[in-house]
Amino acid sequence: MAMYDIVVAESTSPRDGRFIEKIGSYNPNTDPSTVVLKSERAVYWLMVGAQPTDTARSVLSHEGIMYKKHLQVGVNKGAISQEQADEKFSTWKEDKENRKAGAADTKTQTKEQARAARLEAERKVNEARAEAIAKKNKVEEPVAEEAPAADTTEEATAEAPATEAAAPEETPAAE
Repeated sequence: MAMYDIVVAESTSPRDGRFIEKIGSYNPNTDPSTVVLKSERAVYWLMVGAQPTDTARSVLSHEGIMYKKHLQVGVNKGAISQEQADEKFSTWKEDKENRKAGAADTKTQTKEQARAARLEAERKVNEARAEAIAKKNKVEEPVAEEAPAADTTEEATAEAPATEAAAPEETPAAE
């Protein structure tokens, strides 16, 4: 499982060699990936001339550090005030969080719809299997003599009116 440290190092030092300061970590194994970053230290190092690698630049940009540096350069040049820069950054941060929440909601809805579709498909398959088993296990009854069949029919018709007569009497009592 890969997990990376975000460090400030001399350009001449080896990749896994000595570094000046650890400013964060990046874990791509989670969904969404987790970035823990000391933003003030990252901005400081960028302002004094640190050049991030392509991957580090992507992570810093995703977290808003590159935008914060851009705003700070504007403040240093006098183009905008510190309050305006802070307001722009907080607005950007809120928009970013809303986009993340919207993406998470969409992902959750997609998962739920896929789950419902799988359950519906499974239910249909189970019903088809149950019908096939019922047809297979259905035994046809042999035709008996006509006289006993007539007796059975008379008994059924005699019992049916008694049942129907009992039902209307119970209904008024229940009301």
